[in-house]
Amino acid sequence: MKDRHLKYLLVFPALIVVFATAIWPLYESLRLSFYVGRLSRPNFPQGFIGVENYSWAFLEEPNFWNSVWVTANYTFWTVLLTTICALGLALLLAPGGRFRVTVQSLLIIPFAMSPALIGVSFRFMFNPEFGLFDAFFGLLIPPLADISWLSDPLLAFCVAVMADVWGWIPFLTLVLIGGLAAIPRDTIEAAQVDGASGWRVLWDVTLPQLTPVLTVVIILKSIFSLKTFDQVYMLTNGGPGNATQTLSHYVYFSGLKYSQIGYSAAVAWLMVIPMIFLTFAYAKFIFKK
Repeated sequence: MKDRHLKYLLVFPALIVVFATAIWPLYESLRLSFYVGRLSRPNFPQGFIGVENYSWAFLEEPNFWNSVWVTANYTFWTVLLTTICALGLALLLAPGGRFRVTVQSLLIIPFAMSPALIGVSFRFMFNPEFGLFDAFFGLLIPPLADISWLSDPLLAFCVAVMADVWGWIPFLTLVLIGGLAAIPRDTIEAAQVDGASGWRVLWDVTLPQLTPVLTVVIILKSIFSLKTFDQVYMLTNGGPGNATQTLSHYVYFSGLKYSQIGYSAAVAWLMVIPMIFLTFAYAKFIFKK
């Protein structure tokens, strides 16, 4: 009898932690999304208003749709560029070589840096007065020198994407190297014996067998890109204007700067919707395999 209930007793502390750190905050944020919820007023939250916070975001607030557009673009470009670059590096490092282990070890260093530190580093490197990239362009490409990268909306967005790609390439490269190592060598050798070129082997043999790993990589990277905050906050703080204001930054901006906790909770739950679909797709894919 005791053995039958022991498993529940062992899981119970973990359930308490999950409830306190995940389930209860989620419930509270969902509840607040239906209230006025202004920190600048007494008796927080002030009053039940139903779905007005959601309707305000959809119908009355252009900054919300701007952040949706920025987040969608940011997610698309970071996922696309990171996946392509990581796949290219994985194909170069996977065959082996003298320094393969050393290079793979060094690859993890950028991923070990916190996103906030990456944002600060890129902000200084793209400084038009003393930045590393300004000095580099001044020596090799003089027309690109003395450009205020983070003051131009398009260039600031490109720098934000570049910073995210730089930080995520190492981790995805290591994951794809593991995927390439799991591909049976006899299938590649058989294609080479049949006279297939390197590109045909890659397109017809390697990539189809790497598709499960690529699918997982794309889904996970999409989730992380959708919720990006600290890196953008430290790099551009959503600027210039709101050119790089992602949904996470907009939630922070609305909630803590303007004290609209109820509205920011509603926007946060709207941001959760695409993540739920991506998480469901990821879980379905993993359990199916």
